[in-house]
Amino acid sequence: MRLLTFRVLTATLCLLSYSITFAQDLKLPSVFGSHMVMQREMPVPVWGWAAPDETVTVKFRDQSKTAKADADGKWMVKLDALSLGEPATLTVSGNTDELTFEDVLVGEVWVCSGQSNMQWSVDRGLDPDLEAAAGHRPNIRLFRLPLVAATEPQDDVDAEWTYCTPETLPAFTAVGYNFGRTLQEVLQVPVGLIQTAWGGTRAEAWTSPEMMASVEELKPIIDTWNERDGAYNAEAAQAKYDAELAEWEKADAAAKAEGKTPPRKPSMEQDPRQSQHHFSTLYNAMIAPLSPVAIRGAIWYQGESNASRAYQYRTLIASMIQSWRDDWKQGDFPFYQVQLANFRAITDEAVGSDWAELREAQTIAAQALPNAGVACITDIGAALDIHPKNKQDVGKRLARLALVDNYGYGDTITRSGPTYDSVEFKEGKAFVKFDTHGSSLETWYREPLTGFMIAGEDRNWVWADAQQVVNGDTVEVSSKYVSNPVAVRYNWADNPQGNLFNEKMLPAYPFRSDDWPGVTANNVKP
Repeated sequence: MRLLTFRVLTATLCLLSYSITFAQDLKLPSVFGSHMVMQREMPVPVWGWAAPDETVTVKFRDQSKTAKADADGKWMVKLDALSLGEPATLTVSGNTDELTFEDVLVGEVWVCSGQSNMQWSVDRGLDPDLEAAAGHRPNIRLFRLPLVAATEPQDDVDAEWTYCTPETLPAFTAVGYNFGRTLQEVLQVPVGLIQTAWGGTRAEAWTSPEMMASVEELKPIIDTWNERDGAYNAEAAQAKYDAELAEWEKADAAAKAEGKTPPRKPSMEQDPRQSQHHFSTLYNAMIAPLSPVAIRGAIWYQGESNASRAYQYRTLIASMIQSWRDDWKQGDFPFYQVQLANFRAITDEAVGSDWAELREAQTIAAQALPNAGVACITDIGAALDIHPKNKQDVGKRLARLALVDNYGYGDTITRSGPTYDSVEFKEGKAFVKFDTHGSSLETWYREPLTGFMIAGEDRNWVWADAQQVVNGDTVEVSSKYVSNPVAVRYNWADNPQGNLFNEKMLPAYPFRSDDWPGVTANNVKP
């Protein structure tokens, strides 16, 4: 009898332990919260966690949707397409718990991602005091992710929605804010901005592991990191760090005693699998937790850290964009990149350029994908600063793309500067035709045209004369040093100085008519 009682008690404790292990409080990811903006005009997924088999009800305005948590406690509902309206309350209730999110707006939601030039905050750009003073914009809401890398996809982040105020704005992405502010002022609707950016990072870190593994051209990236992963020895790294730390403590104490500057404290070698540069680690920690939140689209400012592998970037950035679209399951949502700004020393020679090739890769990827575009900023960079402070114009140029392509403003807003259309070679000259996007070709303060280079069959590039604009959309290019040109380029340099614009003073995009191998054609390993 005592044995039977013990077995029953043991079984009861096991069942109790099982229920405690799998029971969990009702929870939503932090991308849902008070002061958030939910995307208008499309179904809105709302998801989270609860106890297995628990019934969860989501209410917003006049909608009520119900779902049952699966065996892992996960649940999801989809609200019907939402329209603009007054701030409202989002309520999520389970069997015993209820979560309430106040002051929820409906409007336009955009993801702002990339490396340091997207991370670059308002307080580090132009006119930070004026921007902050004018930063009380209750119809713009901000969500900024912390800098985290992960070896596996994560389901949540430590962040929250805030109002755009003089206190919250200075730390937010300047490009993202100026993009969102322009949209909000033109559309007159609430705008939600999600900042997920980390300086110095590469596009492969933001790409899903499934996509990385499925694209043959990206295999060298995976192989390189797998070698580094395999070579890392945690015990050896710890032992080395302990020894260096002990030596540093002695040197630090001696320096302080002598009134000298102490040496820099050593750091332990990082596991490469946890690095923000490792492929997919930022996708896992800073993109995966966001999908499938309803968004209008994404803006992207990155590429500096991939410039040495610019030819590979054609495939890499297109793959990254597709991986995001696959995970969001929202179709081909808009994706707009910022071309690299002009940077580094101005050269007098017509030579190759990895930054020019990276800009080309950005354009090629945008042309290959639906609902994509690139903003040109080769006129507002800085030779000695990889982080140009003028983020206002960057945001506005991205906004032009979105307003024309996605919001129907093509009749009243010029989309961009001139883009290359075609070239005809005849009589020793190149006649370059541009798409002016409803505008006209102009030069900066009507100066003589600059920035064109030309080459013959020998592929020897020389700077060319751009004599005149023909029929409003064509530039005549020639050089006395090239009698029979076969190729032409414009603004093909790290720091191009071409001065072709349109009447809105938006710069012409760099281009080349040839497909000759560039300086990065053989670079495939990070």
